[in-house]
Amino acid sequence: MRIVIPVYPEVDLLDVCGPSEMFNWAKFDVALVAADPGPITFNNGFQFNVTAGLDSVTPCDALWVPGGEPDALQAIMFGSDRRYQQFITAQAAQARYVCSVCEGALLVAHAGLLDGYNVTTHWAFIPYLLQNYPAISVAPGHPRFVLDRNRLTGGGISSGLDEALQLIALLGGEELAVDVQQSTQYYPQPPVHSEIPNIIQSPMPPVPA
Repeated sequence: MRIVIPVYPEVDLLDVCGPSEMFNWAKFDVALVAADPGPITFNNGFQFNVTAGLDSVTPCDALWVPGGEPDALQAIMFGSDRRYQQFITAQAAQARYVCSVCEGALLVAHAGLLDGYNVTTHWAFIPYLLQNYPAISVAPGHPRFVLDRNRLTGGGISSGLDEALQLIALLGGEELAVDVQQSTQYYPQPPVHSEIPNIIQSPMPPVPA
């Protein structure tokens, strides 16, 4: 199974590395690609090297679109460089599953790839989705992930681990997903139990006029 993760400057570290680790334990082939190969800086300042460009990618079983800093998302969605948006549109046309985690849903939504689907994203960005993409239905209750046909969307950051297990089950079967859960000892027991806050204003910059 082949998973393609298109990354960009200021991408969320856990959106990329957490799911990639799960996919590795499932023995899936994971390809990290970027519009401009070379050093990429995560949103926390860590750097990593991406050797493959968007034009080097062959068809995949699943496209995995990670979230990132609002300004980085804004540049991809509304900037003059359309390569990232064109890439995810082309990959989505042939992938078995189109996935996003955290704010990555905004990139997929902006490409028109979530119209008519029930989705989720990081709680802080739900107002932005509702305001700007009326053809999309947002699932109530802030689920960790939502599967609607071949669209798999995840909530904020850590939700990508649960979502990755769901994708592994879809592509490789539940037995494989159980094996990955056991191998990674993924049985979360957080020491705190807070509630997701209510938010009216999204951190995203306003849509350009």
